[in-house]
Amino acid sequence: MPVRHHMTPLVEAKHLSVAMNGNEVLHGVDLRLEPSEIVTVVGPNGSGKSTLLRSIIGAVPLSHGSIRLKPGLRIGYVPQKLHIDPTLPITVARFLSLPKSASDQDTNAALERAGVRDLKNRQMARLSGGQFQRVLLARALLSNPELLILDEATQGLDQAGSAAFYAQIEDIRTELGCAVLMVSHELHVVMAASDRVICLNGHVCCEGAPEHVASAPEYRALFGSGTQGALALYRHEHNHSHDHEHSHEHEAAE
Repeated sequence: MPVRHHMTPLVEAKHLSVAMNGNEVLHGVDLRLEPSEIVTVVGPNGSGKSTLLRSIIGAVPLSHGSIRLKPGLRIGYVPQKLHIDPTLPITVARFLSLPKSASDQDTNAALERAGVRDLKNRQMARLSGGQFQRVLLARALLSNPELLILDEATQGLDQAGSAAFYAQIEDIRTELGCAVLMVSHELHVVMAASDRVICLNGHVCCEGAPEHVASAPEYRALFGSGTQGALALYRHEHNHSHDHEHSHEHEAAE
């Protein structure tokens, strides 16, 4: 989907820096998110990826710089993980109504978009990892977000499950017209689903279209030259086997 630079950006960060325990985690980061684009942030462990997302939602204070959000911006956030006491009897429908009550219609629509409508009456404690993450996605969709933020939302899923999850994200972007900002370590999967990639290592090393970033010296210095071939391979599979990916939808939710 083309980026429309004449539109008001959803998020604009300038010279963003964050320090934790006296250590500077992020330094001088500039970020602009346009409506409807999918942007992936990649980087090694400890590069500040999750910190960047948390600073945008206001969970982490800045030590320098600024973040400006579009007035009234609706954000849906899918965390890396969420712990629920396995002894707590709570259904998916009840979970989606906390802390704010959600109507049956809204609940059904969110679960449908997340690809797990049949889980509505299932106990949260009995969900698989893939099902649980899709329920978290449904919860984020209840606000009808203009920006969907995903922090390593497929951690722990196998490659087929991850590919199916990100295919679902692309469908959601198409249906809702929302922008997506996500962090992942699954380079060849998420980069294939992205309009733009930001390579982060405390600062922005490089950014641009996936093919541009995959061939950039800064990216290859961090991840090795083999990842460029993996991206090309996945792009080929992604473009020609989309139905096969969707055949994993049920598999990913099990």
